[in-house]
Order: sequence, then C-alpha cells, then structure tokens
Amino acid sequence: MCGIFACHRHPDVQKFKPTALKMGKAIRHRGPDWSGNVIANHTILVHERLSIVGVESGAQPLVNDEGTIALAVNGEIYNHRVLRKHLKTPYNFKTHSDCEVIIPLWQYLEHDIAAPRHLDGMFSWVLHDKVQDRVVAARDPIGVTSMYMGRSSQTPGAVFFASEMKCLHPVCDNIITFPPGHVYDSKTDQLTRYFDPKWLVEPSSVPTTPVDYKTIRAALEKAVRKRLMAEVPFGVLLSGGLDSSLIASIAQREIQRVNELVKQQKQQNGSSGEELVGIDDDNKLTTVQMLPELHSFSIGLPGAPDSKAAEEVAKFLGTRHHSFTFTIEDGLNALSDVIHHLETYDVTTIRASTPMFLLSRKIKAMGVKMVLSGEGSDEIFGGYLYFHAAPDKKEFHEETVRRVDNLHLADCLRANKSTMAWGVEARVPFLDREFLELCMNIDPADKMITKDRIEKYILRRSFDTTDEPETAPYLPDNILWRQKEQFSDGVGYGWIDALKDNAELHVSDEDMKNPKPEWGSDVPDTKEAYWYRCMFDEHFPSYCAGTVKRWVPTWSKQTDPSGRAIAIHEQAYKEKQ
Repeated sequence: MCGIFACHRHPDVQKFKPTALKMGKAIRHRGPDWSGNVIANHTILVHERLSIVGVESGAQPLVNDEGTIALAVNGEIYNHRVLRKHLKTPYNFKTHSDCEVIIPLWQYLEHDIAAPRHLDGMFSWVLHDKVQDRVVAARDPIGVTSMYMGRSSQTPGAVFFASEMKCLHPVCDNIITFPPGHVYDSKTDQLTRYFDPKWLVEPSSVPTTPVDYKTIRAALEKAVRKRLMAEVPFGVLLSGGLDSSLIASIAQREIQRVNELVKQQKQQNGSSGEELVGIDDDNKLTTVQMLPELHSFSIGLPGAPDSKAAEEVAKFLGTRHHSFTFTIEDGLNALSDVIHHLETYDVTTIRASTPMFLLSRKIKAMGVKMVLSGEGSDEIFGGYLYFHAAPDKKEFHEETVRRVDNLHLADCLRANKSTMAWGVEARVPFLDREFLELCMNIDPADKMITKDRIEKYILRRSFDTTDEPETAPYLPDNILWRQKEQFSDGVGYGWIDALKDNAELHVSDEDMKNPKPEWGSDVPDTKEAYWYRCMFDEHFPSYCAGTVKRWVPTWSKQTDPSGRAIAIHEQAYKEKQ
C-alpha cells in the first residue's frame, strides 16, 4: 500500500504545491520508499510509495504516454494480469505495477466510471484526466484501504482526497470518510455506489443457498493464493485463533505446493533455477520465482493465551515463528501515537490496535513489508460471541451485513493503519470479493450458533479433514475448534484491565458529568471512552469526529464491548477448569 493526497480545482495549484507536498509528507510512514507528484491544470496528485509489486519500475503517480492521464493508487490489484490480457485496445505499459492497468480501463472508456467493478483487490485511487479536466476517485468494495474526502470553505469548488485524515484537516474544514464500494466523478460532483450485491443493498432479503463446505474451502484457498503476489519478504500475523491460523495454514500449503512444482520443473527440464513455475490469475502455469519461507508473527503480554496457541500452530505448520511480548507500560506509552495513526476514539479498535501497532514495528525492523491477516471472518460468519443471542436467522443475517458494511470503521481501519504506521502492508483474504459473494449468500440458518454448533461452525467444518484420510489436517483439532477470543482479550486479559484502571486515573466523576459541549450527542459512556476521546481531540479538530463510529455489540446487555464480558465466554472457561 501507499499514501495519497490529491486536490482538484485549486484556484492556484502552483502556490498550493508546497502545502500539498507537506500534506503528503504527513503520511510518509505509509510510503517510505519514494515520493512523487504530478500537476496538471488545477489539479495536483501526491504519492508516497510502499513498493510491493513492480519494485523497480512502479513509482507513482503513473502517467500515460500522452501525458494526459495521471493516477495515484494505494493498494493492490490482484487480477491485473488478466485485465492486461483482455484490453480491447493495446496499451503501452511503462511499468510492472499492478495498478497501471487502471489507466487504460479509463483512457479507452472501456468501463468509464464503472472501472472499479472490474478490479479485484484492495484499493483507493485518484485519477485525473487532463483533457476533460476531470477527476475520478474510487475505494475498494469493503474499504480495506483507507480514504477520506474533504472540502474547504477557503477554496470553494475544490475537492481533496487523502489516505489519512491527518493530511486533510490542516486544509479542509469539512471531511468525510470516502464510502467503500463507491466512485466519485468530478463531472457530476457525485459519489455513486458501484459495489451493489443483493446481500448488501437488500439486507432484509434472507439468502437461502445451503452451505457447501468444500466450496468454502476452495474459495478461501484461492483468496490466499491471490494475496501471495509480492516481490518482497512477507509473512502472516498469527494470533493463534481460528482465522489467522487458517490463513497461515493455507499460505504454508500454497508455498509448499508451488515450490514442489518448481522442483519438478527443474528436474524435468534441467533448469538452472531461472525458469520457475507457478500459477497465474487464470489458474494456469506461469514463470515465477521460488516462494520464500513463511514467517509468522505474534504478540502478547507474557503468558497470553493467544501467544501460546500461536506457537502451537506455528510448530504444527512449520513456519519460522517470531513471538514477541509487550508490557502494559509499552502499550500505555503508545496510546496517543496509536490514536494519532488510527484516527478514531472507538474503544474496541484502540484496545486491539495497540498490540498490533507494536507488533508491526517489530515486523518492519525485520525487513518484512507485507503480511496476511485474518480480519473479516467474524463479520461474515457471525463469529463474535454476542451472536449467541441472535433471536432468528433474519436478524443474524442483517447483523452480519451491518458488520461487514462497517468494517472500514473498525477492523479494516485497525488492520490498515496499525500496520501502515510502520510501512507494512496487511492483506485480508477473508474479504476477497469472490469469497464474500459466496459466504454472504449462504442461508444464515447454517451460520447460527446452537447447542451443537460453536460460532463459525461452517468455517471450521470446511477445514475439518477428519473424513478425508487422503488430506493432511490444516490445523490441530484444539485450534480448529477453539472458542473465539477478540484480539484485545487474547493478547492477555491484563491489558484491558490496565486500560480501565488508567482511565480511572485520568478521568474524574466530575468529568463524566460535564462532557465537552462540542461533543454534542456523541458522549462517551465510560471513563475509558472519555479518555480516548480527549486524546483524539488533541490530534484532530472536533469536526473530524464525524468520521468515527463506535463498535457496540447487538442483542447483548454487556456494558463492555470485550468478548470476555459475555457470559458464554466465562462459562466455557469455567467448564475447562
């Protein structure tokens, strides 16, 4: 991923250029490898690059031969090879960047503003057409990558875009979160939804497709395979929970499978090692490099339940595992920086992001630039423990849709900004477009939690090979069927307790009775929430709060969003004792 900043229709763009470059510098942590900018008409695009694909030739903004189209992208386009092959008009590609294919999709008007529909990946991008003096901007369907849009009363008519809010609020006084699955066209000055599957736009329409376990397994394996596209060292975030463990298992199997094909090709052809074989986007053989050893990473307080489980999984899979610990003081010291990078004051997000933020710094120090992560599974399959209380399948389904639709304000925001704070890219296979379409159209009755079915039963069952003696197990049974732990709990229960205790020291009862007037109706309901909101206000003007949404469990009477606060969690652990 990268960092982008753009302004369209600025009245004096040359004079604005130093400010634009300064705004880009504010997010250089997202793209420490190179900086670039393009000015045309009254538009400027600024790009801070993190090189993952097309390392030597993919500097941005990307420009066509005629110099009429400029493009700044944050993200990865997994089907770029297929798109290149099927262009109706030949295009002279200047780079190996996966993102450059967006230019011909626009230039030849093959898809016009519908171009994002044809992109399989995670992305936020701004394209400027000099001839039409027109800007088109788009964000991926779920909002895996971050993006904001702003306007200023000082420059009416201008529109601004950025990967993070911190480089908009100095120049804008009206900022919104750019909605996922939408495209903006300056010709109409409108945002239009392009990602419109029935399950998302008609959540009250309950799917009836029965579950097919092997299809789920194949779809997730394909999603992971796509995301191994990289020219730099990569790894997997391994908490020891079901989701990250499955991703690690699939990635390890894929690496072993491809490398075995490479060895066979070398033996058959007497290859010197340069002619190596792999699988391309059409699932056909192609030439690739040997895939490297898989590194896995975990973090927790000393003795954390997730860390122990992660080490067990890593040993089972044979990954090169790196288990890190942090202290409560480390976490507390990082809180203000975490909130500055995350740009939120949501309690659950901050709790979980802090250890992820600390881990990402360790990963960056080891020279790893890309990691696979397990976000999205709980939203798709109803994996949070409060789903035990879902009254019927209709409400269960509607809640999964709501959770997926809000991922860009919670777990996607956490995964993207916690890692990108240190120039590490997180890829999330569970939010693959094909996998989403498959799993969000399953009859929710098959997803519901019952006396005989643990949360995410159908995902677990899809990877249970007990009845397949010819297939090696993906995970140990005790991991495959382990109860859900929210990341902020799994890193060690002392972490949340310490946050609550410290909030008591920083926020008085009198403070709680007298919230700041500018907060309006969005009043923190706990001292911890109040504390985080105050830290947020130190970094951002009050109008930025409109981009934040607090994560609250449905159906549950719990006063704390932690999964540990739900009775079913405590009951399960008492039964083990």
